[in-house]
Amino acid sequence: MAKTDIPPSVDEHPAVDAVPRISARLFLRRHALTTGTVVIAILMWTIFVTAAPDVFLSSSIYNAFATTTPLWGMMALALTFVVITREMDLSFVSVMALGMVGFTRVFDWTGNVFLAILACLIVGLACGCFNGFLVAILGIPSLVITLGTMFFFRGIEMVLLDGSGVALTGDEFTGLRNALNGQTAGIPNEMVWMVVIGVVLWLVLNRTRFGAHLFVVGDNADSARMMGVRVARVKIAAFGTLGVVAAFSGLVASMQSSYLWPTLGEGSLLLPIAAVFLGGTSVFGGIGTVFGSFLGALMVGSIQAGVISAGMDGFYTQLFFGMVIIISLVLQTLISRRMRH
Repeated sequence: MAKTDIPPSVDEHPAVDAVPRISARLFLRRHALTTGTVVIAILMWTIFVTAAPDVFLSSSIYNAFATTTPLWGMMALALTFVVITREMDLSFVSVMALGMVGFTRVFDWTGNVFLAILACLIVGLACGCFNGFLVAILGIPSLVITLGTMFFFRGIEMVLLDGSGVALTGDEFTGLRNALNGQTAGIPNEMVWMVVIGVVLWLVLNRTRFGAHLFVVGDNADSARMMGVRVARVKIAAFGTLGVVAAFSGLVASMQSSYLWPTLGEGSLLLPIAAVFLGGTSVFGGIGTVFGSFLGALMVGSIQAGVISAGMDGFYTQLFFGMVIIISLVLQTLISRRMRH
C-alpha cells in the first residue's frame, strides 16, 4: 500500500500571539467608547496633577470630591437608562426637591423616618412614571415635556413649602444622617451609595431582560415592537428608575446640609447630563454603559475641583466643560464610525 504524505500545514508554527492580539482587538472594538472615556479621564487627572500637585496628591481633595460629586452623580447613573432609550429627562432636579416634600410631610404626620423615606421614593417613582406616561403613551417629545414637568414639579414643591425651607436637625434624623452622610472605612457614605446604586443599575442593564430591552428600544423602537417588546412599559420603567434615584439623591443632599432648601437641585441639571454623554452614552440611543456614566461623573467633578484648585477663576469651569464635552463627543463619533466600518 503506497504511503501518502500528509501535506504540511500552511503554518507549521501558528503565531502564539495571534489569539491575544485578536482578543485585544475584539475587546477594544466592543468597549471602544468606555475605553476612550477611561483614557480621557486618565489624561485629565494627569493634567491636574501636573498643574496642582500639592492639591491632587493630597487625600483631602478626594474626600471632598467623594462627598459632593455623588449628590448629582447618582442621577447620572439612572439617567443613562433614559438616554439609552433615545429619550431625555430635564425634570429630575425638581423631583429631588418634590420627593423631599413627601419625606417631610409624612414624617410630620407619622413621626416615622422609615415611612418618610418610603414616601420620598414613592413620590420620585410617581414623578418618573408620569414623565414616562406623557412620553411613551401620549407620544410627546421627552425634551419638551420634561421641560414642562420640571417647572410643574418645582411649582408644586414651592406651593407646598410656601417658599420656605425645612430644618432637618432633630435627633430622630441622626441615624439616617449617619447612614447617608457618615463614613465607611474612611470613605464618605455618599460615594458608597453611588457605588452601590451603580452596581445595582449595572446588573439590571447587563444581566436582565429589561436591560436588554432598553438597548433594543433605543436602537429601533419599531423593530422592538415587532419583536414583542412592550416599548411603552420599558420607557416608563426607565423614567421611573430615574425618578426614584433622583428622590434618593435629594434625601442624601438634604441630610448632608440638615436642611431642605426650596431650591434643592437647581444648578445641577447640566452636570448629570454632561456626565452621561462624557461616559459614552449616545444621544441617538441604543448605546451606553453605567460604568461609563460613573467615569463621566468623576470627570465632571474633577473638572470642577481641578479648575479651582489650579488657581483659576471659577468661570473657567464652563470653558473646560465645553472643551471636554466637544472633544469627547467628536472622539465618540469617530470611534463609532470606525466600528461600523
